[in-house]
Amino acid sequence: MTFELTQEEGEFLVKLARRSATEYLTKKTRIAVPPETDRKLMKPCGVFVTINKTSKKGTKLRGCIGLPYPTTPLAQAIIEAAVSSATEDPRFEPMKASELSDAVFEVSVLTPPEIIETKKATDYPSKIKVGRHGLIVERGMYKGLLLPQVPVEWKWDEQEFLCQCSMKAGLPPDCWLIDGTKIYKFEAIVFKEETPNGKITRELLCEK
Repeated sequence: MTFELTQEEGEFLVKLARRSATEYLTKKTRIAVPPETDRKLMKPCGVFVTINKTSKKGTKLRGCIGLPYPTTPLAQAIIEAAVSSATEDPRFEPMKASELSDAVFEVSVLTPPEIIETKKATDYPSKIKVGRHGLIVERGMYKGLLLPQVPVEWKWDEQEFLCQCSMKAGLPPDCWLIDGTKIYKFEAIVFKEETPNGKITRELLCEK
């Protein structure tokens, strides 16, 4: 991991994500990058913002969208991803402002995706590590991405992770075994609210 974030920086990013979504849902305005943003947080970096809805029955995904490649300054990418997660995730209806009080925000800052080279496709599971790597499966115009924390939450092994990421791309689960399919891996630094607008913790520590 070449890009590191302190607890204070992680908290800043999560609060920025919540503020971005809140301003858009309540006022339909997109905030600008705050002038006090540290220069470090203006480096181009891939990022995902995940919004989960909490209830007495547990936590459910409410939106998750990001910019996986380092094409946009980190703070700006957070603002864009937060608004998109709240309003543009095709799996859900756009959030309402009233839902913010039950929502927890999570920010995943990504390393640049790196293609996995293997002599044969059956070697892919040995090239990735659940809890450390996120995956991108790409074949032609189809592409699917899953963050490192997803297989941990669902208790998948590496092979199931590859299958699930293939299906996320809209492909058959065994597509990762077919010649011509490209598999990329990346790492992430993750910060999230423990409760709605509450304490922010580092969710996943990736190996360097």
